Amino acid sequence: MMHRHTIHRQHYGWDHSLAAARRVAPGESLEFAVIDASGGQLSETSTLEDVTRLDFSKINPVTGPVFIDGAEAGDILKVTLLSFCASGWGWTANIPGFGLLADEFKEPALHLWRYDPRTLAPAMFGRWGKVPLKPFTGTIGVAPAEPGLHSIVPPRRVGGNMDVRDLAQGTELFLPVEVAGALFSVGDTHAAQGDGEVCGTAIESPMDVALQFDLIKQQPLAFPRFRTPGPVTRHLDAKGYDVTTGIGPDLMQAARAAVRSMIDLLIRQHGMPAIDAYLLCSVCADLRISEIVDIPNWVVSCYFPRVVFE
Repeated sequence: MMHRHTIHRQHYGWDHSLAAARRVAPGESLEFAVIDASGGQLSETSTLEDVTRLDFSKINPVTGPVFIDGAEAGDILKVTLLSFCASGWGWTANIPGFGLLADEFKEPALHLWRYDPRTLAPAMFGRWGKVPLKPFTGTIGVAPAEPGLHSIVPPRRVGGNMDVRDLAQGTELFLPVEVAGALFSVGDTHAAQGDGEVCGTAIESPMDVALQFDLIKQQPLAFPRFRTPGPVTRHLDAKGYDVTTGIGPDLMQAARAAVRSMIDLLIRQHGMPAIDAYLLCSVCADLRISEIVDIPNWVVSCYFPRVVFE
C-alpha cells in the first residue's frame, strides 16, 4: 500500500506548541520513519561502553507531530496500525538505575540482535534459544492540553510510552484528543517484548510504520483503548509456558518476586547467567495479574514461553 508522505522529523517531549511536521485529513494514511529508543546512540556495532555513555536527553524520540484536520478537544483519534517495515537489527540493554529489578542488576548489559526483516523468523539469543518476533510500537499518542514540555518516558492519559505489545499490525487504537489537531506522534518500535518489559528495554529496533487516521467526534474518552484484529499470543503459545508467581499485599513487590523466581528457574534449567535471564524475560516473558480480589494478598504470575528453548 502506498502512502502519500513519510514523516522523518523527531522530537523529544510532548508539547502542544510544537509545529506540525504534516497535516492530514481524516481517512488518510502516513508512513513514519521511527528510530530506535536510544535516539540513534546505539547501533549494530555498539559495545557495552556505549550503554554507559547514553545521553538520556535523547532517549525515546518520537516521529511527528502530525496535525489531524478537524480534531478538537473531546474527540477520539482512531489510529489503525497498517504495517511495520522492520530494519533487521535491534538491541536489548540493562541500563543502570532502570527496570523492575534495578536494585539487583546494577551493571550495564547489552545484547545485539539480528533478524530477517522479511520473514520475521525467531531471533537467536546467543546459544540459549530463539525469540519469536511481533513488531509493534511502544510509544504512540497525542499532545496533552497542559502547556509546556513533558517527558516521553512515562505513559499518559493521551497515550505515549505505553509499551503495549498488542499495538501491532491490524490493531485499532483510540486516543482521547485534548488539543486542536491532536498533534499525533509515534516512536519506540520493538521487534518483540514481553508484557511488563521488566528490564526496561525490549528488542529496540528502528522501523517504518504506516498508520491511518480517523476521527470520532465528541465522544470523550478517559484513557486509550484498542481493538486487536485476532488472537494476540499465537507467536508464543505453541509449546506452553513455565510460570512463576509472586504473592503478597503489594502488586509491585509481587511482580518483582515473580520475575526473580523466573530468573532463578532459567538459571537452573539452562545454566545461563542471571543478567541474560533478566534480559530474556524482558523480551518474551509476560507478567499477569492473576488475582486481585482475595484480600489481603494478590497474585502476579510470570509466564515464560517454552517455545524459546524448544
